[in-house]
Amino acid sequence: MVTHTKPKHTKLSDIKPEWLLIDAEGKTLGRLASEIAVLLMGKHRPIYVPNLNTGDFVVVINANKIKVTGKKLEQKRYFNYSGYHGGIRERSLEDMLERWPTEAVKHAVKGMLPKNTPGRQMLSRLKLYSGSEHPHEAQLNAGAKLARAAKATVQAEPKKIRTEKKTSPKTTVPSSKDAASGPEVATVKTAASEKTKTARKSKASPKSKKSAKTKQTKKAPSAKTEND
Repeated sequence: MVTHTKPKHTKLSDIKPEWLLIDAEGKTLGRLASEIAVLLMGKHRPIYVPNLNTGDFVVVINANKIKVTGKKLEQKRYFNYSGYHGGIRERSLEDMLERWPTEAVKHAVKGMLPKNTPGRQMLSRLKLYSGSEHPHEAQLNAGAKLARAAKATVQAEPKKIRTEKKTSPKTTVPSSKDAASGPEVATVKTAASEKTKTARKSKASPKSKKSAKTKQTKKAPSAKTEND
């Protein structure tokens, strides 16, 4: 027989986003953006589904200290078009990092996210800062406490299972002494002992009759002699 297991459907109640901190200093732009996109989409979790926002909050510090390979600082271009004739604007990566330090990382991450409503919600969970300071210490500390508590519960579960396995024979299967101490077992034992006694008496009754007859026969001639 072939057994089929139904896949678990992720619900909104199953999604519990966490707060993660990433230091962008010394990291290449593309590799950093791909790492952030995976965390925002929630592909690192087993409950990932494409129709829900299952990702986490990501805080990126030192966004202005990223690195790129080759001559991308001068050659990489960013375009902005206003919609009018001659309204196109062109900027290099170096210019972007000087004017808007966080826009380069945001632009790279945005290109790796879905182009729909969940994708915009994922991008809103990205918090970018050019320096090393950020106002999300409380959220990060709360997430760290929850992670520690989850690890403690996971480590405590196998210990509980081991203790239950050790104590289960004593609790489930009573010993002979415990069984003998019960009132029902005592009544059964007394009834059995009474039966054995009656059976012994019934077996010993013919012998006792014979011995009584022999005693009477022995005493009878002595009575005759006394009469004589």
